[in-house]
Amino acid sequence: MDTLAHYFPDLTDQQKRHFAQLDTEFRGWNERLNLVARTDMDNLTERHILHSLGIAKVVQFAAGSSVLDVGTGGGLPGLPLAILFPEVKFHLVDSIGKKIKAVQEMAHTLGLHNLTAEQTRAEQVRAKYDYVVSRAVARLATFHPWIAHRYKPQGNATTGLYYLKGGDLTEEIAESGLVAHVFNLSDYFQAEFFETKKVVFVPNEGR
Repeated sequence: MDTLAHYFPDLTDQQKRHFAQLDTEFRGWNERLNLVARTDMDNLTERHILHSLGIAKVVQFAAGSSVLDVGTGGGLPGLPLAILFPEVKFHLVDSIGKKIKAVQEMAHTLGLHNLTAEQTRAEQVRAKYDYVVSRAVARLATFHPWIAHRYKPQGNATTGLYYLKGGDLTEEIAESGLVAHVFNLSDYFQAEFFETKKVVFVPNEGR
């Protein structure tokens, strides 16, 4: 947790407790369901929790706003972000029911009242949101049409998709035909893991 406190010095005591609890809960569920690669568990904080929070380095979700996390798997990036932004409503979706069950149980154990989770596909979601977040579910050209109509109409300059990706994205962004802004997580986090990691922001008027 020292790593999180280093990069997010304004964490409250409750948030620190929540992150410690999330670490314990996630490890327990991972033993049963393999939410992330077991080889990654030694680096859970860095490669999953901190990576998820990279989105918070490029955008501050407004209090009262809503965020859709698509293909959340074991609750990433939605669970860490929900801890960091208690005044924001998060809805996490994934097509795999047992993973969503784990997310629901973790949110309940942590007492995260600002988070809901549902087994469904992005294309079947009917509600509208201010923001969409995801961790590299598919190429942008494939992914963006799933969520392009999920935004509330009264957007602002920060509303849109925040997509955690890695590597050289020049070709992928060109292929998508989208207006996209790329933020290097190596500008915010020092660990070697983040050297190739990025947040891609596609405004909700991204065409």
